[in-house]
Amino acid sequence: MIIVVLLLAYLLGSIPFALIVGKLGYGIDIREHGSGNLGGTNTFRVLGKKAGIIVTSADILKGTLAASLPILFGQEPLHPLLVGLAAVIGHTYPIFAKFKGGKAVATSAGVLLFYDPILFISLIGVFFITLYISKYVSFSSMTAGVIGVIYSLFTGDVPLIIVITLLASFIIYRHRANIKRIMNGTEPKIKWLSKKTS
Repeated sequence: MIIVVLLLAYLLGSIPFALIVGKLGYGIDIREHGSGNLGGTNTFRVLGKKAGIIVTSADILKGTLAASLPILFGQEPLHPLLVGLAAVIGHTYPIFAKFKGGKAVATSAGVLLFYDPILFISLIGVFFITLYISKYVSFSSMTAGVIGVIYSLFTGDVPLIIVITLLASFIIYRHRANIKRIMNGTEPKIKWLSKKTS
């Protein structure tokens, strides 16, 4: 049953909502536009706010649902963070999209929403504050990940420390190209938080 739960979590994480919304709602294969990633950021950039909100919310919720599977299947000894990690892997390497997915930020957040809602809310705050200052989604995501690791160290929760460190490291690894562009000054900034000029 443990293997079944982990496999189900992976399959749940593999659902490519960006691809589904793009094709069904807009007739667009989002993998052929923008960064090519199947995530919320690229959806916002290519398809707009409405689609971006839908995809980001769905990616968060699939992480939350995956983390809840041990309870739903009566397998409480199976740690929800471990199951959530399977969903994150599914989102990043989805079997339903040729193993080319997103960067795991939203799905990781969804896992934390189930396990530690206060941490989730805190990191959302960190993300938007950093985004307002820097205008870089990638930098804001990595910053939230690092703050999450620091937070976990004060909890004494060993599984949380291990998993959130893995998630943060994975998110930074997946953003390595963004890091280079930030250093080169070529990373795109979001426009909707920019000041309007008359």
